[in-house]
Amino acid sequence: MSMSDSDTSSQGSEYKNFRQITRDRLLNEMLRSTKTGDSKSSWKVLIMDKVTLKIISNACKMSDITDEGVSLVEDIYKRRQPLPTMDAVYFIQPTKENVVMFLSDMSGKSPLYRKAFVFFSSPVTRELVNHIKRDRGVMSRTGALREMNLEYFPIDSQGFITDNEKALEELFGEEESSRKGDACLNSMAIRIATVFASLREFPLVRYRAAKSLDPNTMTTFRDLIPTKLAAGVWNCLMKYKNLPNFPQSETCELLILDRSIDQIAPIIHEWTYDAMCHDLLNMEGNKYVHEVSNRTGGLPEKKDVLLEDHDPIWLELRHSHIADASERLHEKMTNFVSKNKAAQIHSSRDAGDLSTRDLQKMVQALPQYSEQIEKLSLHVDIAGKVNKIIREMGLKELGQIEQDLVFGDAGTKDLINFLRTKEDVTREHKLRLLMIYAAVYPEKFEDGKIAKLMELARLSEEDTNAVYNMRLLEASSETKKSSIIPFSLKFDVHKKKQAARKDRPGEEVAWQLSRFYPVIEELIEKLSKAELSKDDYPCMNDPSPTFHATSQSASLRTGQIPAPHSMRSRRTATWARPRNSDDGYSSDSILRHASSDFKQMGQRIFVFIVGGATRSEVLRLDARALSLSLSLFLSLLKLLFILSCGFVIS
Repeated sequence: MSMSDSDTSSQGSEYKNFRQITRDRLLNEMLRSTKTGDSKSSWKVLIMDKVTLKIISNACKMSDITDEGVSLVEDIYKRRQPLPTMDAVYFIQPTKENVVMFLSDMSGKSPLYRKAFVFFSSPVTRELVNHIKRDRGVMSRTGALREMNLEYFPIDSQGFITDNEKALEELFGEEESSRKGDACLNSMAIRIATVFASLREFPLVRYRAAKSLDPNTMTTFRDLIPTKLAAGVWNCLMKYKNLPNFPQSETCELLILDRSIDQIAPIIHEWTYDAMCHDLLNMEGNKYVHEVSNRTGGLPEKKDVLLEDHDPIWLELRHSHIADASERLHEKMTNFVSKNKAAQIHSSRDAGDLSTRDLQKMVQALPQYSEQIEKLSLHVDIAGKVNKIIREMGLKELGQIEQDLVFGDAGTKDLINFLRTKEDVTREHKLRLLMIYAAVYPEKFEDGKIAKLMELARLSEEDTNAVYNMRLLEASSETKKSSIIPFSLKFDVHKKKQAARKDRPGEEVAWQLSRFYPVIEELIEKLSKAELSKDDYPCMNDPSPTFHATSQSASLRTGQIPAPHSMRSRRTATWARPRNSDDGYSSDSILRHASSDFKQMGQRIFVFIVGGATRSEVLRLDARALSLSLSLFLSLLKLLFILSCGFVIS
């Protein structure tokens, strides 16, 4: 087995994000490498299993695949028509079932395809390789037998998931099963390691250490999840050190955590544009159904759009507070009208006096500006829908009591009063409040107070189970008392109520309901300053003597001088700040600057959270990454399923 070199480490000459490197490897190392000899001009069949199909779907378009000579995409487990004049590319997991199917396809006197090129998504065992080699007929028809070491799923430019759908059920479930748990962690470790194999990065692996209340307390399987996962990733990485041009010393840092580090972040309403869209609109992943006005006067046409990094306005506004995003969209419309004489002719009033909707209708009538206004109209519609839902559901008042609970400005009596007076609050929002309360006051499970609150809220049995399952993610008391965690669950002498977060002195909150910050923000800030305790977050491997020196010199080479700062004060990621982008056209500069900003990065920090990262965590970490919706997290607590994810920050 072999693997072509891809110089994309943070020490290399060019930075490539998850989607770029995944796409390049699939097209160049896999599909393009099969264009040799007599197969160069022929069309091919691409055969995959469910996992590899998802990998390639997240990174490539169908046109990318057909451009490389693929005329047909097939499922390895479905009955397929013989095509003896065509070559086949197998991109499959290295499982016994897949190998058996491959041998069945290519063995005998009448194989399904002329020649087969086999690419395994992760390391294949010697036993399976020997099983293939024993069939000489198949080997004579095999043009390649290689490990791609590519079994992660790029979700965003800076984010990936391992797609272990039952991770939380198997790892944090009420019935602990070390066998299922170990198998889940092993799969997760293999997929995480393939990220570093693809990026040609060798990480310093750190993880949250297990904590015991006292020497007599037994450490549970849940306590050891980050430790076991870190060990699994490290073992996989050791096998990659023989790959061509794989670094022999550390080039980055990897921090492995689990969702118990912060139970509140996935539940509390997050007020950024991105989070509000996914929380309040019925989106499928990043797909939004946009209704476009029919110029003939008929019914609006529905158009599917993807809210992703190719959209410059989305890239610019996604991490802005919803109020800020709405204001900036109005400014873009106003500036667009004021700078275009044709648009001004249609206005009898000053542009500043017009509503965003009026401005939108005005410029939509101008076909010469269709490209610019199409970008703006999409986001004006989205922001309008989000703000309408916020008003109709009374989310501002709900968000206020959520944050008051977290910061200790509200307690049990306030929650009881809210539940009694706000009878129109939806089931989902009551559930969120009770889950936040359970995270802030875990001791209330013991005295039955939470049970009484759930009865008052009239929660269903299923929702009640979700609240009780918060206990399964509860970190040990020792962890909560650790100096690394930026809050304490003890009573503050200056406050009457218990608080899960503390306001930071000297920091201003620009927008209402933006006080909340996730725990991980403090962890990453300490990690980036080399101040993270090695007792609480030990290293799997001792860093080389030059590791931290290399990181500092990288910053100096890019002209960046580290300065003390608070990450919370940076409400918008640096690459997403406005750069004179007053309309849809000039917002394209955001894409150009984002690309150049990433190229200036030094050593990178990778974070993997068993249970997924939230949008609030992504925003405060100055990175773009996967974020899970509330519905997924509720499913987690009902022990149905959740995804695990990782992301990278500069």
